[in-house]
Amino acid sequence: MAEALCNGVVASPCAGDVGVAARVRGAAAALAESVPIGGYSTKSSFSAGRMAMTDRKARQGPRSVEAAPGQMNLSFPKAMRWWQKGLQPNMREIESAQDLADSLLNAGDKLVVVDFFSPGCGGCRALHPKIAQFAERNPDVMFLQVNYETHKSMCYSLHVHVLPFFRFYRGAEGRVSSFSCTNATIKKFKDALAKHGPERCSLGHARGLEESELMALAANKDLQFTYEKPGLVPLAETIAKEAAAPGGPWFPLPVSATQLLTQGSENSLLSSGR
Repeated sequence: MAEALCNGVVASPCAGDVGVAARVRGAAAALAESVPIGGYSTKSSFSAGRMAMTDRKARQGPRSVEAAPGQMNLSFPKAMRWWQKGLQPNMREIESAQDLADSLLNAGDKLVVVDFFSPGCGGCRALHPKIAQFAERNPDVMFLQVNYETHKSMCYSLHVHVLPFFRFYRGAEGRVSSFSCTNATIKKFKDALAKHGPERCSLGHARGLEESELMALAANKDLQFTYEKPGLVPLAETIAKEAAAPGGPWFPLPVSATQLLTQGSENSLLSSGR
């Protein structure tokens, strides 16, 4: 019985693993020689099954995916703010108090609409598309935008405390209209544009801001703005210049009158009654 157990196909406590058990152990050893596990391969040099782990070579990606160091520069377009949308060639934003004053003086006979707005003003935002439409339909009118948040100190000096707010300027007439309106009261804007928009010829140079406004801007320490009050022009010099101007309102003056104007003083001219 003992020999049968030792020579059979079952395990014997006296003779170790034989028969079927030996074949099972051999198959296990063969499987342990090379078993792929994930990204690794396993090898065993003896039947005990000790495994040595070796890393496979990393797979390189396509060259088109690889980016050279320092050459990747992703840029995204900056989103336009609402007051920058729909701008027409005759619309622009004012940069300073000096820019506003110079723009009005250099406008000549053109109608200039100054639009005071704030980025956080809901009424200003709702009205902006319509203002852009008016600018498109009236290319001869200049539209200047003043950002209240950027130029708050300047707006205080100009007595602008309600938004949205508009001021209309026209040549030698200076400021011709000033009001606040919203979408509900847009008729104010339409009426002012129809009244002061048509072409006209104004005598004299553009007046721009009022003298009180210019003095207030010059007195504001937060602004870099200078204003020199112009001196009084003698009456004789004014008449002589307008008489010499082509197409002026005066007929050519006789030589005797011109000499009288240039040689005599204003007081003598007025007192003589000539």
